[in-house]
Amino acid sequence: MSARVLVVDDTPANVKLLEARLSAEYFDVMTASNGTQALEICARAECDIILLDVMMPDMDGFEVCRRLKSNPATHFIPVVMVTALDSPADRVRGLEAGADDFLTKPVSDVVLIARVRSLTRLKMMTDELRMRALTSFEIGVQAPERSAIADTGKNGRILLVDDRPSSYERLAPVLGTEHAVDVEPDPTQALFHAAEGNYDLIIVSLGLENFDGLRLCSQARSLERTRQVPLLAIADPEDNTRLLRGLEIGVNDYLLRPVDKNELLARARTLIRRRRYTEHLRDNVQNSIEAAITDALTGLHNRRYMESHLSTLAEQNAMRGKPLSVMMLDIDFFKAINDSYGHDAGDDVLREFAVRIRKSIRGIDLACRYGGEEFVIVMPETDLHVAGKVAERVRRGIASEPFMIEKGARRIDVTISIGIATLEKKGEPVADVLKRADVALYRAKHDGRNRVVAAAA
Repeated sequence: MSARVLVVDDTPANVKLLEARLSAEYFDVMTASNGTQALEICARAECDIILLDVMMPDMDGFEVCRRLKSNPATHFIPVVMVTALDSPADRVRGLEAGADDFLTKPVSDVVLIARVRSLTRLKMMTDELRMRALTSFEIGVQAPERSAIADTGKNGRILLVDDRPSSYERLAPVLGTEHAVDVEPDPTQALFHAAEGNYDLIIVSLGLENFDGLRLCSQARSLERTRQVPLLAIADPEDNTRLLRGLEIGVNDYLLRPVDKNELLARARTLIRRRRYTEHLRDNVQNSIEAAITDALTGLHNRRYMESHLSTLAEQNAMRGKPLSVMMLDIDFFKAINDSYGHDAGDDVLREFAVRIRKSIRGIDLACRYGGEEFVIVMPETDLHVAGKVAERVRRGIASEPFMIEKGARRIDVTISIGIATLEKKGEPVADVLKRADVALYRAKHDGRNRVVAAAA
């Protein structure tokens, strides 16, 4: 997994050690020697995760973290505090400042890489949601960052899965001071309980007597209703290997026994705040802008959304030094279909066409109805060679099987012409890329249709 890690520490030896560990795992590493530098780098959105030392001369790590988490532009960047401080009070102080995790020096290589990978996966998922929410903000929907900053992380719904009375009778009342807590001592019923309960957090003891707690976590991650609910594991100190495995399968955080009450509350608040933030992002994408940005006939995004989102994607890919390609598609002789079989038949073709497009492109690609029988597919991190392969797959997917019209009573052959173009240089207007793709599409139609043509370099 490639990600940009910012290491912030005023001791050069510590920086070099962390840089070597992370680079060996193919992370891109940036460094800063003080809090001011770190804030400047984060303000330019140049990192995906921060490893932050606490004891620094100009501004300590707690203050840096507070500033990052109180700024809507940097609130979403995961922060891991790395320090020699090891008391529960210090961990709580870091978590209350907004830190996503707290690692004590000397940090095990395995633990470090596991936490960085886990938080990086979360950051990438959040980035995708934020980018789509940013598009919706540009067309009038409120962004969620300010409400996330104000969220206390309290008044959540928590499911505690623990079969030891001595444990859950101690933990549940602590959590109950800030949240509504349900205790499930039967792990075989826990997944059903979790799926029906609309919880903000699931806490799982890995010391269940006759059940593998990690298997329960894995099942929660595979089930649609619980896939996005944060998981907090509670383990004995000797369970370190299982904890690392848990982070790999989707556990968000963990606590070691004996559990400090204040740290339990702090970590629960952090996870619940993050859950609410991502849910708010999803709501923005799924509900608030659906009607405004979706083509009603095909269910694809419309031109308005595509043009705004394409600009965001172009900036992001340029900043990362990645290519971006655009595919413009046109249904061949679509007017003849309408004239021969009627507009209802034409609508049948457009709907089925959208279904086949979705099956032929990748998850990261964005398919839109541009207007009439014209469509656009935006392909992030894709050069012209790969774009050509995707375009050819789309073309074959349309031409390979006749389209059903008139409620299945008739079958007709449909083909498409495709033009592709790639963003050539940083700062190039996205309209120019669309224009080159359109010119390539015109050539495809002029040269006989049912073909893919790439724009001239």
